[in-house]
Amino acid sequence: MSDLKFAQSLSRLGTESAFVVLARAQALAAEGRDIINLGIGQPDFRTPEHIVEAGIKALRDGHHGYTPANGLPALREAVAADLHRRHGVEVNPDCVVAVPGGKPTMFFAVMMFGEPGAEIMYPNPGFPIYESVIRYSGATPVPIALREENGFSFSAEEVLAQITPKTRLIIINSPANPTGGVTPKEEIDKLVAGLLDHPHVALMSDEIYSNMLYGGREHVSLLQYPEIRDRLIMLDGWSKTYAMTGWRLGYAVWPEACVPHVTRLCINDHSCVNAATQFAGIAALNGPQDAVREMVAQFDARRQVIVEGLNSLKGVTCTDAAGAFYAFPNISGTGMTAVEAQNLFLNEAGVATVAGTSFGAMGEGYVRFSYANSTENILAALDRIAKVL
Repeated sequence: MSDLKFAQSLSRLGTESAFVVLARAQALAAEGRDIINLGIGQPDFRTPEHIVEAGIKALRDGHHGYTPANGLPALREAVAADLHRRHGVEVNPDCVVAVPGGKPTMFFAVMMFGEPGAEIMYPNPGFPIYESVIRYSGATPVPIALREENGFSFSAEEVLAQITPKTRLIIINSPANPTGGVTPKEEIDKLVAGLLDHPHVALMSDEIYSNMLYGGREHVSLLQYPEIRDRLIMLDGWSKTYAMTGWRLGYAVWPEACVPHVTRLCINDHSCVNAATQFAGIAALNGPQDAVREMVAQFDARRQVIVEGLNSLKGVTCTDAAGAFYAFPNISGTGMTAVEAQNLFLNEAGVATVAGTSFGAMGEGYVRFSYANSTENILAALDRIAKVL
């Protein structure tokens, strides 16, 4: 019998509950249960064929070795060109760092600024890895409240009022996971203006869902504010936009002063992103965008179906989902907690969802539904839930 002594810091590391729900759903399916999965946050579309072919061609052409730790120059140049097309901003490719997915950027940013005695602000309810890594770093997590009555947008006034001399980093996410909320430009304007009085605070803007907005809304990138570019980390990637979750490819635009530090973190952590995936990423950005537009159009149609259906359920209300591919209905009228509702929907209705508390304490009273599933399955899931309610 071993007597291993683990580092105490591991006790501060959380997890992403969507994967726990996915494992439970898969176990029930293996027992013969018919499970509809509206829990996991990944597109149900295939990666577009020209992107797949670019990855295959790279392997056949012999791209089997290491690449620069920050990514192939051609990939970083393609990112800079894409950001100019979409956001009208000039980005130095040398400030682009490619990583295996979105989480490494989150991890590196928090570890760069987080330590005992520091404070890091993060959205709540929000992507659970934010709070998890903040705690792991030893820093104090300070929640930014996202409220239903504000469309799950942050209040710039509240955020600025929470800044102290100990604040090192503020994390924002729009369009947001798990709420589908989109922060209006006027709130972002106020936040940026207020941050000019706090030059010691860095900002990480998670814009991974930047291509997924509905109802005529347009994405506002923090890159469009030159006055904070010297302390802005902008996270984006390929996973959601191009249905490439399993390829593990993301990037961030870093302040020039941070690039040597994050590059060293990459070298210590993963050396580089695998070469073939980077060639696929180049093809995604430089190739036709028809598949992206079609996928987003289908998400929009599903969004309307699921929001209407959720509002028809007993004890459930749901605000209009503005972006990403999540609905975040209020289930407090059912008399259940978020976890009780999640468990009822899975065990009795055969529908996998994720309790709002998986995304922070302020998610109590809510359940996340992913509409990255077919309209047919969404309608069937709503019907099953209606019966158990």
